[in-house]
Amino acid sequence: MADVKATAANNFQAVIIGGGPAGVSAALYLARANIKTAIIENGPGALAKAHKIENYYGITASGLKLYAEGLEQAYSLGVTIIQDEVLAVEYFDSFMLTLKNQAAPLPAPVLILATGTKNITLKVPGLAELTGKGVSYCAVCDGFFFRQKNVAVLGSGAYALHEAEYLKHIAASVTVLTNGSDEALVKAAGFAVISTPLVNVSGENKLDVVHFADGSQLAADGLFIALGTADSTDIARKLGAQINGRFISVDADGATNIPGLFAAGDCTGGLMQVAKAVYDGAKAGLAAIKFIRAK
Repeated sequence: MADVKATAANNFQAVIIGGGPAGVSAALYLARANIKTAIIENGPGALAKAHKIENYYGITASGLKLYAEGLEQAYSLGVTIIQDEVLAVEYFDSFMLTLKNQAAPLPAPVLILATGTKNITLKVPGLAELTGKGVSYCAVCDGFFFRQKNVAVLGSGAYALHEAEYLKHIAASVTVLTNGSDEALVKAAGFAVISTPLVNVSGENKLDVVHFADGSQLAADGLFIALGTADSTDIARKLGAQINGRFISVDADGATNIPGLFAAGDCTGGLMQVAKAVYDGAKAGLAAIKFIRAK
């Protein structure tokens, strides 16, 4: 099974972000309904940590084996598999996806979010206390509030760079904090970078200072967290979908408050199990079929 280059010419009717049990389950229903469907996947995520799955009907396999066989099954039914990272999603006449390895955005009339939920946490004192008071997880949502101010982005990958690129047109300055990770990618993009690990952030009722392990400090009005890759909740939040904590709020059919946007699996909360993810994916897939046919 080979991945396919994503282009607007593919003319997909539905795009699914995430190739795990929820995403594949949705894709199977869509494909069997003759809906032209693509899955964008960037690796198995949490499923890779499952050494052996013994609590799913008819299956005893490792998480990696289940992941690979699921994608193969979807591919055999005509689903296009795009191996890439989604950096951002915007909505115009349809959802427009920015991919790491593609120059042109990919349109999607219907979008299903199924990447699971991010488990990356950073135990930095002050981070939780100052969230919403200078600490943010969404440049698109909150960048406006930091016009001509000094901000920092925490992260070192393509997602962090995408957030930094967005903010540089708004803020007075943008510094990328890699927290000990390789800084080469960030420097190549032309951003100021600090690679020293963070030890805490501080401020009276709002963020004022980021403190580093070597005793140095950075005065900052805003700190945008962009660790790892953008997950389903990150994408949903930027689109204006309703969020409940770190989970996406959906109705009984997996639909969000945004027409054409669905979510399934761990990103919607509840039981973090393969069985629940498959069920969620089936519901979202069937609801997406109804939505597409109604249009």
